[in-house]
Amino acid sequence: QVQLVESGGGLVQAGGSLRLSCAASGRTFSNYAMGWFRQAPGKEREFVAAIAGSGARTYYADSVKGRFTISRDNAKNTLYLQMNSLKPEDTAVYHCAAARLGAGLTTNVGSYDYWGQGTQVTVSS
Repeated sequence: QVQLVESGGGLVQAGGSLRLSCAASGRTFSNYAMGWFRQAPGKEREFVAAIAGSGARTYYADSVKGRFTISRDNAKNTLYLQMNSLKPEDTAVYHCAAARLGAGLTTNVGSYDYWGQGTQVTVSS
């Protein structure tokens, strides 16, 4: 029901910035809480940030708090992740995800029903 496509990944130096975008299909985008997750080689997928359907509430993993900002433009059916002060440990494939209809802001992977294919972020030291 929801198709998600990430973009904006790339190679940056430590301390640099990058903005990821996630384009969503459909006309009910605002009904979905959204999240960003990342997965590094050999590592489990980890939660990064989440945002309520309205955009009024956000939540961040401790590892990115103060550096990353999640936002959304419901009129454009687009989710964003602004990443500042990037560190080599931020290197991963970043995925956006949409939670089930009716779910509020959540960090629970099990609440996310739809996933994008991911975009690579590489931070050099």
